[in-house]
Amino acid sequence: MTVIPQRPRPDYHPPMVPLAVVYEDEFVLVLDKPTGLLTVSGTSPGTHDCLESRAIDYNSEARLVHRLDWDTSGLIIFGLTAKTRAHLGRQFEDRVVKKQYVARVWGHPDQQSGIVNQPLRCDWPNRPRQMIDHEQGREAITEWEAISQTETTTDLLMKPKTGRSHQLRVHCQYLGHPIIGDRMYAPDEAYYAHERMCLHSTQVEFYHPVTREWLNLKSPCPF
Repeated sequence: MTVIPQRPRPDYHPPMVPLAVVYEDEFVLVLDKPTGLLTVSGTSPGTHDCLESRAIDYNSEARLVHRLDWDTSGLIIFGLTAKTRAHLGRQFEDRVVKKQYVARVWGHPDQQSGIVNQPLRCDWPNRPRQMIDHEQGREAITEWEAISQTETTTDLLMKPKTGRSHQLRVHCQYLGHPIIGDRMYAPDEAYYAHERMCLHSTQVEFYHPVTREWLNLKSPCPF
């Protein structure tokens, strides 16, 4: 697997867009995060503005139960009570929650679909970059399917079965088709092919923590 020099993250200028509410009741809040907005505040000055802080401004009880990378867009779930957050957290731990992403990748895979089963761990000297490691890595499994293509790119529907950091990004790199605009794992031709990283959380399914209704929420892909 080709090692790409890690590019510095651009200066943080969070997009000033209205909060996009996909689902809301007294127990659960699901938002559609724009690219370029941190999920939680960082340690650097000026990074307090994030999706979680905006959600708390909207509803003071909102707390995250999972995250997305700052340059990934799409659906994120918040719990509005301690009990619902615990219930949702267990669903993630037990792999009950089903997630789908759309990734635009460089090139054309030889197959139309497949499964990547490659364990991941943090590449500590280059953190937050992740790496495949068959001795120390944690299980990471992704199903993928090609859904459309252009002359130079392919859109993949990706269904992660585990939730490791940078899982889809590293698995796409492993396939030889890095995600367009990915500053950590894409070579220059793929990195500069789009103004953003083309990864979007387009669908999430889970049991409502109170009603036990199976929710299926969607967000259209913005690229």
